[in-house]
Amino acid sequence: MRYSLIASALLGALALPQVASADEPAKEEPSYTLTGNVSIVSEYIYRGIGQSNRKPAIQGGFDFAHNSGFYLGTWGSSISWLNDADVGEGSSMEWDFYGGYKGTVGDFGYDVGLLQYYYPGNFDGFTSPNTTEGYVGASWKFLSAKASYAFTNLFGAQTPEGKDTDGSYYLELNGTYEVGAGFSAVGHVGYQSVKDFDDASYTDWKLGVTKDFLGLSWGLYYVGTNAKGKEGEFYHNAFGKDLGDSRALLTVSKTL
Repeated sequence: MRYSLIASALLGALALPQVASADEPAKEEPSYTLTGNVSIVSEYIYRGIGQSNRKPAIQGGFDFAHNSGFYLGTWGSSISWLNDADVGEGSSMEWDFYGGYKGTVGDFGYDVGLLQYYYPGNFDGFTSPNTTEGYVGASWKFLSAKASYAFTNLFGAQTPEGKDTDGSYYLELNGTYEVGAGFSAVGHVGYQSVKDFDDASYTDWKLGVTKDFLGLSWGLYYVGTNAKGKEGEFYHNAFGKDLGDSRALLTVSKTL
């Protein structure tokens, strides 16, 4: 009898903290997230075109996302293409700023925003490479599509007749599909239209795999375009490189 009373008292005492914790208010989830990222890539390739002359680049950025759907971010990368082209005082950096709104409806997602590409430097006597684009994106499960429209000259490009290239656009279709053992297959195809400049317009593609390993995200891809990059053509640089030629790309990144 005494044992039963003692046991009941102990059980009651042990239950008290549980009752007290049940009365504590639940912690509110934060209304936003702030994340960072850093990457090392074997070459900075954007829309199939080399930005670092076959050399590695370091990249990174920060993203703020509110649970309402609004977001802001900034991202930067080392580059060489402006110095390679001897444009003004050149720039060894690309610095991007973007913001927009995204959301989901069932399996469908949408994204609308504005992106500013900024290249620190002095470009007196040349068309500024700084570019402003608006974009609209949509996604469904493992597929996504996006359309980007340039409100300014596209990265400083002008037609052979000296016309501006604002109004250029880029269309892309992307897919990421988990294939097992932590691997994901990645596919991409895009089309860059440069307004009134057919010789600068082209199609690009990318195939590859990604995997998280040792706390890092690894990617291995094969990238190619049909851009005109032979000697004397638009995508041929001063070092004799075809900037849109097919090649392998290795990336290593970390989200902070």
